[in-house]
Amino acid sequence: MENDKYLSVTALTKYIKYKFDNDTHLRSVFLKAEVSNFKHHSRGHFYFTLKDNAAQISAIMFNNQSKKVPFKVEDGMTVLVEGYIGVYEASGGYQIYVNEMTQDGIGNLYLAYEQLKKKLASEGLFDQSHKQKLPAFPKTIGVLTSPTGAAVRDIINIVNRRYPLSKIIIYPTLVQGEYAKDSIVEQISKANKDNLVDVIILGRGGGSIEDLWPFNEEIVAYSIFKSKIPIISSVGHETDFTIADFVADLRAPTPSGGAELAVPNQQDLFISINNLKSQLTKNINNQIDSLRQKVSRVEQSYIFRDPLVLLEKPSRKLDFLEEKLLLLSPNNLLKQNKDKVNNLVNKLETITLKNITTKSNEFNILINKLELLNPLSIMKKGYSVTKLNNKFITSINQVKKDEIIDIYVTDGSIKALIKETRKDDL
Repeated sequence: MENDKYLSVTALTKYIKYKFDNDTHLRSVFLKAEVSNFKHHSRGHFYFTLKDNAAQISAIMFNNQSKKVPFKVEDGMTVLVEGYIGVYEASGGYQIYVNEMTQDGIGNLYLAYEQLKKKLASEGLFDQSHKQKLPAFPKTIGVLTSPTGAAVRDIINIVNRRYPLSKIIIYPTLVQGEYAKDSIVEQISKANKDNLVDVIILGRGGGSIEDLWPFNEEIVAYSIFKSKIPIISSVGHETDFTIADFVADLRAPTPSGGAELAVPNQQDLFISINNLKSQLTKNINNQIDSLRQKVSRVEQSYIFRDPLVLLEKPSRKLDFLEEKLLLLSPNNLLKQNKDKVNNLVNKLETITLKNITTKSNEFNILINKLELLNPLSIMKKGYSVTKLNNKFITSINQVKKDEIIDIYVTDGSIKALIKETRKDDL
């Protein structure tokens, strides 16, 4: 009967869980804490720890809640969470099951973002029917961004690499801070008034929601919508979405991506030109063959069999047409390209042979070095290797009198009995 007062671990844990589950103060808990040990499970669940300077608690956020988190959760981030406290019976520990999560200090910004997004969508600012088509070959590109940031350098480099025929006009624009929204609106208006560019890239690099907030302002959205020049919004990183992205004629994940969408790739154009050239050459050759067949039929007609004088004028005309068509022949150009290819092949062969010779010399040097380090090479000079119980002997202190040792030479081994040891100075 004495044992009746003892509980099992399971019973105690179930009782504690019952107390947790029925405590109204633990059914909805609001915490402000730092995230650590964050793990994003393949099924979408979040596993992490919430901590402050004095304590910590394990946390889990299941997939149906975690997919609603509008930002990337990272270690060290301060967050605001709402959830309930529960006991995990298998480990006997308690943890918070998170229902909602926002970044500290920006909950109101997200609310304002969603409200404005809903309002503008209802007004039709996001409709595809209002999107302007980008020019295929823009002569001039307007870039609205900070003139000193990394974004403008990336845009310039990519445009110059992909399509150097395009000219770039920089409209210096504030992209962060209190006055950024007015600067963006002013520069969009100026670009439209100047009417010097075919497309506008509006962009900046990544940052926090506060940093990107000017691109979520209502006046910026209306300014983009009213622009007569197509606008590419390329704000932040790939995971960042701003109101400007939804209103713009095209959204790019980054400033670099905006530059790639604004201009064609000259390499692709070269391929298209070569394809057109081949087709043109084929068409010209077909026309030449067709004309030659017509000439052949005319020459076989009865009118040229007897009155040779009638042949003179058409013949001259035929020769003229044939010479004119031959001028259009791509043979000369093909010959030039063939010579260039041959020169490149010769250069490639020379470089390849030189590299093979260099690597061969390096290989021989390494072989010689390895040969010098080969123990067999050393043993051929009269040295041997001594072992006792399959262990190398390097000192007389490792052996005793009457022990049997193995002496290895290049062509075999010798068993020897130790008579005495002497400590000699070499």
